[in-house]
Amino acid sequence: MQAIVSINDLSKTYQSGFQALKKINLDIAKGEILALLGPNGAGKTTLISIICGIVSPSSGTVTANGHDNVIDYRKTRELIGLVPQELTLGAFDTVWNTIQFSRGLFGKKKDKTYLEQLLKDLSLFDKKNHELRTLSGGMKRRVLIAKALSHEPEILFLDEPTAGVDVELRKDMWNIVRRLRESGVTIILTTHYIEEAEEIADRIGVISNGELILVEDKQTLMHNLGKKQLIVELKEAVSSLPQSLATYDLTLSDDGNKLTYTYDTMSDSTGITALLQNIHNAGLALKDLQIKQSSLEDIFVDLVKEGG
Repeated sequence: MQAIVSINDLSKTYQSGFQALKKINLDIAKGEILALLGPNGAGKTTLISIICGIVSPSSGTVTANGHDNVIDYRKTRELIGLVPQELTLGAFDTVWNTIQFSRGLFGKKKDKTYLEQLLKDLSLFDKKNHELRTLSGGMKRRVLIAKALSHEPEILFLDEPTAGVDVELRKDMWNIVRRLRESGVTIILTTHYIEEAEEIADRIGVISNGELILVEDKQTLMHNLGKKQLIVELKEAVSSLPQSLATYDLTLSDDGNKLTYTYDTMSDSTGITALLQNIHNAGLALKDLQIKQSSLEDIFVDLVKEGG
C-alpha cells in the first residue's frame, strides 16, 4: 500500500486536561476513500484539524506525500483540501469569486478552464454568478467542496459532508465523491451516517474516546465481524424454550412467537439443518423463516461499546 498520509503516535491534550486523541497510528492509501466513524466527541474533527495543520498536536507526527505537516506546512497544505462541517461562506460573494479567491490563496495561477469544469462537475456552473446568500444549504455545501478543490489538492477531507442534507442530495454527494476518487483524489470523510460509509468507503476507521479502535477494509470488516441470524417464526407462541433446544444459541422473543439463532457463516457447519430438525422434534410448528445479516451499524455499535 502506497501511503499518501501517514500518522504516527499522534496525541492531543488540551489545556483543560481533556485528551482528545491517544497515540493514533494510521496510513491512508493513495486514491482510497476512508470513512472515520465515531460518536460525538470521539476525536474525529480534532484528528482532521491536526492533519490539515489547523490544530497543533501534543505529540506525534503527520506526513502528507512524505512532507512533515509542521516542518513543511506550506507544502502539505497545498496537497490538502478541507470541507468543514460548518457552512463558512461569505453572504455577498459570488460562487465564482469565492473559488477563484481560494485558488489564489494557495498561489495557484489562474485557470478559468479548470474552475469552470469544477463547477460543472458539481452542478454549480449555472450558479457561478449568484451570490452565496441566494443558494440553498445543499448548494452551499457543494460550493464548499468546489472551494476545497479549487487549488487541485491530492487529498480531500470531508467533515460531515452531508450533515443537514436531504436523502436525494446526499446520494448526489456520494456520486461526486466517487468521481473525485476516480480522478485520483484521496478522500477521508467523517460521518454520522452509517449508510454513507457502507455505500462509498473502501476502508472504515472507528474512533472512540480518542482512540482508533479499528481500521479495516469495509468488506473484510463486515465479513469477519458481521453475524447472520436465522429468525424462526412459530405458528403458536411458547412461554419458554424446550430443553432439547438448550444447547443452541437461541433467543426467544418477548411474545414467544420467534426464535432467533445467531451463527457464524465462516464455520464449517452452521448447525441450521440440525436446529430445524430439533425444533420439529420438539413439537413446534414453523410459520416462517427469515435470514438477517448484520449491518455496518450493528458492527459499529458493538465496537464502540467494546471500546468504551
